[in-house]
Amino acid sequence: MEKHVLALQLSHILGEKFPREWIYDHIETPKLEKMGDLAFPCFKLSPSLRKPPQELANELALQLKHDLFESVQPVSGYINIFLNKKFTTEHTLKQILTERENFGKHQFGKGKTVVLDLSAPNIAKPFSMGHLRSTVIGNAIANLAEHCGYETIKINYIGDYGTQFGKLLAAYKKWGDEQRIQSNPIAELTKIYVRFHEESKNHPQLIEEGRLWFKKLEHQDEEALRLWKWFKDASLEEFDKIYHLLGVTFDLTRGEAYYNDKMEATVDLLKKRHLLKASDGAQVVRLDEQGLPPCLIKKSDGTTIYATRDLTAAIDRYQSYSFDEALYVVGHEQSLHFQQIKHVLNKLELPWADSIKHISFGMMLQNGSKMSTRRGKTILLEQVLEEAIHKAKVNIEEKNPKLTNKNDAARQVGVGAVIFHDLKHDRRNDVEFSLNDMLTFEGNTAPYLQYAYVRARSLLQKGDFDEQHADPHLEEEITWPLVKQLKAFPHVVEQSYMNYDPSKTAKYLLELARTFNQFYTHSKIIGGSDQQAKLTLVFSFTIVIKEGLQLLGIEAPEEM
Repeated sequence: MEKHVLALQLSHILGEKFPREWIYDHIETPKLEKMGDLAFPCFKLSPSLRKPPQELANELALQLKHDLFESVQPVSGYINIFLNKKFTTEHTLKQILTERENFGKHQFGKGKTVVLDLSAPNIAKPFSMGHLRSTVIGNAIANLAEHCGYETIKINYIGDYGTQFGKLLAAYKKWGDEQRIQSNPIAELTKIYVRFHEESKNHPQLIEEGRLWFKKLEHQDEEALRLWKWFKDASLEEFDKIYHLLGVTFDLTRGEAYYNDKMEATVDLLKKRHLLKASDGAQVVRLDEQGLPPCLIKKSDGTTIYATRDLTAAIDRYQSYSFDEALYVVGHEQSLHFQQIKHVLNKLELPWADSIKHISFGMMLQNGSKMSTRRGKTILLEQVLEEAIHKAKVNIEEKNPKLTNKNDAARQVGVGAVIFHDLKHDRRNDVEFSLNDMLTFEGNTAPYLQYAYVRARSLLQKGDFDEQHADPHLEEEITWPLVKQLKAFPHVVEQSYMNYDPSKTAKYLLELARTFNQFYTHSKIIGGSDQQAKLTLVFSFTIVIKEGLQLLGIEAPEEM
């Protein structure tokens, strides 16, 4: 609110040459508390107004007046604003108490639809730690979008097609054991897939066998289809166990194979627009003017490639949902692919092509290297989640053996630890897998946040807090840092979504919890004359941190 007020006043003083939106975007939050709560750099105005920044700061500071502002100080070309603590505290707490879980929500996405492509594991392969990133980043971005008013459609675009399945079918025909695969499908299918790649190094004819089996699959061969469907159904059943543990749901689960009978329409459209060109027997769309290699549409043997399916899927999704944004939460190694897809859609003169955005992220590394199923180098997510839950339960047994809901609490803490370990990193950075770091229950972790919430709930119970008699009137200086943190939540939500970056929310929650713990440590909350007012602040904290955790897909246990 205070940024809007400051922007409105400055735009009124400066005139239409400096619109409110421009001023709002240039308002800063000083790093040092002594520099105020807000600051506006007059250096941005100086060239147009032909006055030194300090002179402008002096003139504007005299004209800025509002109940929200305790003082306005021109310093070194900046206008530093100190907020009225009493006014801001009362307004912030009243707003949280009134809006509850709606605090931090926005309406700028109202009436708009966002389609998200996330998770997308490959059938017949284990759900590894490498798949965790797309799943939890995409889910958190969807939650943030909904908090900003958008309608979201979450699509799990299963990898159930492509040349790798020809290799898998060839491997099964050579080494597959039906009974063993039925008893442990993913592990056994992975084993023969890895063996295929090892054997093909010395027996290159295996690669040709894989191509032939994929061609059979494309031509609806009865045996190929039967085996493929078996592998797919077994895989989806295993994946659902992971999604249930993570608390992730989808509006649509659809595989690449769904578009098999729809791709020719896309190829025909490309031909009709004279975009399809021959290249060494293959068919491509040239992207020379974009400085990109050609986008391969059909291979020389007539088989399709995933670009053909992705183009078809994009067209189908727009026809189905008329999206305003289509977000593809896929690793950065696919950046070239999505550049090509977007440019081809633009060449087709589809007006929505620029609404497609690749939300890239770094890799999950193991000892500095990318995980790979074909090399047998992978860490299974289900095992990590189970170990995290087990360790959480051991900790709970040690610290709170009388807790009645140990299993639920252990699941919430263990799964939360795994999710937060990923989301606290900027999505664009690689993340080194470390079970020890992930399962540490102190420091920059989900359990640290969850425990802050539990501690606050315990305070409310101990103080017999009644929200019907909440008191937002606080006088002590020690409460101000926590009030400021709570007040920042709506802005953090907005920025997290606008940047498609859940780590902004994760880092905010860590700072919020640290500020609460400092308040808890240095302030007498229970037994003082202002107990009800301080408990009102604590109650407001529980609302915000619980909502923030939920945005990241993490539960807040009532006890630990």
